[in-house]
Amino acid sequence: MRREQIAAAPISWGVCEVPGWGHQLTPERVLAEMAGLGIGASEFGPDGFLPGPLLAAHGVTAVGGFVPAVLHDPDRDPLPDVRAALDRFTTAGARTLVLAAATGRDGYDDRPPLDAAGWRTLLARLDGIAALAESLGVTAALHPHVGTLVEGPDEIGRVLEGSGVGLCLDTGHVLVGGGDPVELARRAADRVTHVHLKDVDAGAAAAVRAGRTSYGAAVEAGLYRPLGRGDLDLPVLLAALDAAGYAGWYVMEQDTVLTAEPPPGEGPLADVAASLDWLLEWASES
Repeated sequence: MRREQIAAAPISWGVCEVPGWGHQLTPERVLAEMAGLGIGASEFGPDGFLPGPLLAAHGVTAVGGFVPAVLHDPDRDPLPDVRAALDRFTTAGARTLVLAAATGRDGYDDRPPLDAAGWRTLLARLDGIAALAESLGVTAALHPHVGTLVEGPDEIGRVLEGSGVGLCLDTGHVLVGGGDPVELARRAADRVTHVHLKDVDAGAAAAVRAGRTSYGAAVEAGLYRPLGRGDLDLPVLLAALDAAGYAGWYVMEQDTVLTAEPPPGEGPLADVAASLDWLLEWASES
């Protein structure tokens, strides 16, 4: 891993596309705090939050971004919205499209079952979107995500077997969904085209899986930890990706929820700084 592969994401500052997620910081504050940490690359965050010109004005490389799309419903065509996102990405020089198989409902606390016909539609659309993205110089990566139609290990396996789309290995969402991020990194390293690095409180993750708490409530209560302070074996996972020759982005993502505007120098900044310090120390020793 090189420092140039490390990027940030606005969700680490509590900025999220989900309605009612929490207090939303301004783009200017998020970018100023990124710059203060020496982070030179970022995902866009919610649509329009960090547009390409704003990133460029702050000297921040545009990585790409998260695009939830309804892929399973034959009566809903995701391509117009995905194509519009791709056009924004290419204009900004961003080369990674992070897809999620959205349910069509708000939030991530409820998802419908998916039948065989829905799976066929979803897998075919993943391949179609990946081909469209590739034709524009963008790599598509499917993001297994809590509360979407691709969440757990069986669903991830179905995507890997039935589609050629790349994989966004989100270490936190894979664990919360009941999978083993280290095993997945070893087994499917050749499909990993993008990485979201999270550390996780395993007990809180188990509570989400068991339905004892909602995903949003768990995030607000500290489901995600600064890198190195949770229960994931991140050194082994990172070593597996290094050994496989992974050369893409490592995006630090410690999802959080804010209830109010933090005083200057406080709030999520300390956790992002701790994650960056841990990651740079690991890189220097590996």
